[in-house]
Amino acid sequence: MIKSMTAFARKDIQDSQGTLTCEIRTVNHRYLEPSFRLPEALRELENPFREELRKQLNRGKVDVSIRLQSTEAGVPKFEVNEDIAQAVNQAANHVNRMLDNPAHINALEILRWPGVLSVPEQDFSSVKESAMKLFAQTVEELAVVREREGERLRPLFEDRLTQMNTLIATVRNGMPGLLKAQEEHLRERFQKARIELDPERITQEMVMLAQKSDVAEELDRLDAHISEVTDTLKRDEAIGRRLDFLMQELNREANTLSSKSIDAGVTRTAVDLKVLIEQVREQVQNIE
Repeated sequence: MIKSMTAFARKDIQDSQGTLTCEIRTVNHRYLEPSFRLPEALRELENPFREELRKQLNRGKVDVSIRLQSTEAGVPKFEVNEDIAQAVNQAANHVNRMLDNPAHINALEILRWPGVLSVPEQDFSSVKESAMKLFAQTVEELAVVREREGERLRPLFEDRLTQMNTLIATVRNGMPGLLKAQEEHLRERFQKARIELDPERITQEMVMLAQKSDVAEELDRLDAHISEVTDTLKRDEAIGRRLDFLMQELNREANTLSSKSIDAGVTRTAVDLKVLIEQVREQVQNIE
């Protein structure tokens, strides 16, 4: 299963105290790195949220945002301690009578006095329960989106792998004819230089040329790596790191193929191969 690390999910849920909205965005990252923006009432749920993420995701930078839009029932009710308020007012008036230019105290100044205004402690247990349920649903939807986005890349991978196999087969099939042409070219050089055609010398030169330009091992390894990529794409697990490693190995063999090239056609094929590998590698960076 191919899973993309780039995805977005959003869900809402109604609670007795208001509407909860959860949004989760993920992008590619080497490890699982979550960050949370939560209302103060839900701050203690951060660790359970992290555990839920680990059940569903393996890698990615994850931004989680949960908002609570309170209904009228969920708006806190302020309580005024009338005894303290009256005591503050009386004390202020008493001081004012002693002043030449008194300034009357206003209501906001009284409310700011410690103990005058208080907010009854609210019971957020139902909100927390709803938030846990909402978060689990949003993460589940996010996982589905990541799978859907990842599977959209499968045709691209399969197409590039098919093109790679075609290029490798072209080089493999063309090597015997290429070595034969090089032998003829070598003979022509000897003749132009008016050097006596020593069969043993020709054989030695061809052996050296064949050894220098022998790319059979590189072609075999390219085939093996492509086969491993194909098998990896069928695995039902996190495959991003493995695919990234295989792209590095494919690129290494393509570079060796290019360095051993004795023909412009093989060089062009190696370049085309590297272009295809890079196209896959760019997409692999987004795979979990």
